[in-house]
Amino acid sequence: MNLGKYKNLIFYITTIAVFSALMYYFIIEGQTLEVKENIVANTSSGSTWENFLESFKTNLHHPLALLLAQIVTIIMTARLFGWICMKIKQPTVIGEMIAGIVLGPSLVGMYFPEFSAFLFPKESLGNLQFLSQIGLILFMYIVGMELDLSVLRKKAHDAVVISHASIIIPFALGIGLSYFVYQEFAPDGIQFTSFALFIAISMSITAFPVLARIVQERNLQKTKLGTIVITCAAADDITAWCILAAVIAIVKAGSFTSSIYVIIMAIAYVFLMIKIVRPFLKRIGDLQAGKNTISKPMVAIFFLTLILSAYATEVIGIHALFGAFMAGAIMPENTKFRTLFIDKVEDVALVLLLPLFFVFTGLRTQIGLLNDSHLWMTAGFIILTAVLGKFAGSALTARFVGINWKESLTIGALMNTRGLMELIVLNIGYDLGVLSPEIFAMLVIMALFTTFMTGPALDFINFIFKSKKNQEEPTHENDSKYRVLLSFDKPESGSTLLKLAHNFTHKMNGNKSITAMNIAPVDEMHAYDINEYEDSQFQNVIETSHDLNLEVTTLFKASTDIESDLTSITNKGHYDILLIMLGKSMYEGSLLGRLLGFTTKIINPEKLLNTVKGKGNIFNNSPFDDFTLQILDKTNIPVGVLVEKGFKAADKVFVPIFNLSDFYLLEYAKRLINNNNSQIIILDAAGQIRNNIEVKELIRSIEQVAPNHITLYNEKKIEKDFLNSQDLMLISSKSWKNLIDTKSLWLSDIPSTLIISNP
Repeated sequence: MNLGKYKNLIFYITTIAVFSALMYYFIIEGQTLEVKENIVANTSSGSTWENFLESFKTNLHHPLALLLAQIVTIIMTARLFGWICMKIKQPTVIGEMIAGIVLGPSLVGMYFPEFSAFLFPKESLGNLQFLSQIGLILFMYIVGMELDLSVLRKKAHDAVVISHASIIIPFALGIGLSYFVYQEFAPDGIQFTSFALFIAISMSITAFPVLARIVQERNLQKTKLGTIVITCAAADDITAWCILAAVIAIVKAGSFTSSIYVIIMAIAYVFLMIKIVRPFLKRIGDLQAGKNTISKPMVAIFFLTLILSAYATEVIGIHALFGAFMAGAIMPENTKFRTLFIDKVEDVALVLLLPLFFVFTGLRTQIGLLNDSHLWMTAGFIILTAVLGKFAGSALTARFVGINWKESLTIGALMNTRGLMELIVLNIGYDLGVLSPEIFAMLVIMALFTTFMTGPALDFINFIFKSKKNQEEPTHENDSKYRVLLSFDKPESGSTLLKLAHNFTHKMNGNKSITAMNIAPVDEMHAYDINEYEDSQFQNVIETSHDLNLEVTTLFKASTDIESDLTSITNKGHYDILLIMLGKSMYEGSLLGRLLGFTTKIINPEKLLNTVKGKGNIFNNSPFDDFTLQILDKTNIPVGVLVEKGFKAADKVFVPIFNLSDFYLLEYAKRLINNNNSQIIILDAAGQIRNNIEVKELIRSIEQVAPNHITLYNEKKIEKDFLNSQDLMLISSKSWKNLIDTKSLWLSDIPSTLIISNP
C-alpha cells in the first residue's frame, strides 16, 4: 500500500480528531470551575418555536438589520420610479424624489401606517439621516468636480449677466413672498430676516447636474446655447452656494452683525483652499498624468482633503456640504484624472447613498398638512413666484443681452430646473428650524413641479418656433442612396461594423451613405469632458474610414434611454439597414449567468409590460440579449446583428438556407458579390432551392453577372474545417434561433456571423 498517496488525508483526519478531543477535554474541565449559584441559565418557559420567533423578531428590530432593510427598500423603490420617469422622458432624479415622498407619511405612512412604523420607526431616522448626509457630501464633491472652472473663466463674461440676473430676480421675489407668508408659516421664534433669506435662496437655486444631463441628452452641448446655459448654471451654482453659506452664517448667528466673524472665517477658508490646498493637489495630480489608475495613497489624500474641508466648514458654521463642494471645485483640472476619480465615487454616492436622502426628505414631507384650499393656493402662489423669478427672469435677461427669443426661453426653462439642489437647501433650512413642516412641504412640491416642467417646456418652445433643423434625424425621402446606419457602444465595435458596411457598399461610390452612431448613457459623462468622450468613442471609426478611403457621417447622442432613442432615430432616418453588435453577458454560460438571465426576465419592467400587452413571453429563451431583442422588435427596417469572431473582411461568405422564408438573404449575398467580389456558398439545408424555380433563376442571374462567385451546396453535413475557412456567415434571425434552440454543433465553429432580421 502506498502511504504517500494518502498522507494528506491521514494528516487531515488526525489533526481534526486530536484537536477536537483537546477542545472537549478543556470544556469538561472548565465546567468544574463554575460557581453554580452565580450561573444564570439562559432558558425560557416557551417552546423552541416560540423562542425562535422571539429571537427572530429581536433580530428584525436590530438597528443594523433595520438600516439594511431600509436601504434595500429605498434603492428598489427609487430605481423603479426612476425607470418610470426615464420612460416618460423625465430626469431620473424626479422619480427618486417622488419615491421619497411615496415612502413617507404622504402615502405609505397614511395608508399603511403599521408597515411605515415598522420600517421607519422614529428612533431609526437618526442613522438614516447621518448616512444620507455622507451621501450628500460625496454628491456635492462630484458636483464641484463637474464644474469646469477653466471654461467658466473663459466664458464667464458672456454669461455672468444672465447668471446673476437669474439669482437676484428670484431672490428679490422670494424676499417679497416671505413678507406675505411669514406670519402664517414661519416657526415661532424665527426672525423675518432668517426666514426670508431661506425662502429667497430656495427660489434662486438651479440644479447644475440635472441641467447638464438635459443639455447632453438634447445634444445641445456643442451649440452656443449649450455653452451659455452650462456656464450660466455653473456660475449660478457657485454664486448660490456662496450666498447660502452666508445665509447659514447669518441664521446661526441671529443677525448680520453677529455673523461677521463667521463670514471672515469663511473667506479665510476659501482663500486657504484656493491659494494653498489647490496648488498642492495640482502637483499631486500631475504625478498621475498619463496613468489609467489612481493609487490608493492618492485616493486617501483626496478623500482626506474632502473630509477635512467638510469638517472645517461645519465647524466654521457654513455647513459641511459647502466644504465638500469646494473640495471638488479645487480638484486638479486634468479631465482624465477627474473622470477616474468621479468613477470611484459616483456609483456609491448616487446609487447607494443618495436615495437615502430622498426618502429622508420624503419622511419629512407631509403633503397631508396641506388640507384646505387656502394652503394649496399658497403652494400655487409659491410655484408661480419661483417660475416667474427664475424662468421669466433668465429669459428676459437673455433676450436683453441680444439672444433670440427661442434660445432665451430655452435658457429660462433650463435655469428653472431645481432638482436635488433645492431639496438640499430645504433640508438645511428645516434642520436649522427656519422652515415649518407646512412651508417645507410646499417648497418640496415646488421643487418637483419646476424640475418636472423643464422637459415639457423645452418641447413646447420647440413646437412654437417649429424648428426644422434636426441634426439627429435627417430626412432623405427623395434620395435613392443606399443608407447604412451602424450603432456601436465600444470604439473597436464601431470599426468592425464600418468594415462590414464597407463590404456591402464598396463599389456604390456616390450612391451610398454610411452613418456611424454612438448613443452613450448620459450618466456616464460629465459636462466638462463631453467633447473628449465623443472624440474617444469615434477615434477608431475615423481611423478606419481613412484607411478605407470611406466617407462616414458621425452621430453622437447622450441619452437616458438608449433603446428608445436608437429605435426612434432608426425609424425616422429612412435608412435601408441597421448594423449592431450582439450584446454579450459577462456571465454567459455560467450557472450565475443562467440565474441572472432568468431573474432579469422576471424583474425587467419593460419585459413585464410587453408580456402584459401580449408582445412577448416572459419565460421565452431568446437567442439575443434583451437589448438586441427590443431593437429587433421596435425597428421597422432590416437589422443586421453581428456576432464578431475576429471579422476582417467578407471575402468568403457562407449562407445557409433552412426554409423558404430565408431567401431574402440572397439579396444581401448579391450585394456582397457586386461590391466586394465575395465568394458565396449557398447551403440548401432543407432541399427547397432545387425545387423552387424563382430562387434558381435568381442564383442563375447572379452567376451571369459575376461568374464563379456563387456556389450551391446540397451537403447534409457541414464539417468544422469548412466553417473555419469562411470569413462570414449570413443567416436569418429565425434560423439563428433554431441553431440556438437545438444547440447546434455549428455554434462552436462558425465564423463571424451576420444575423439579418427582415421586418
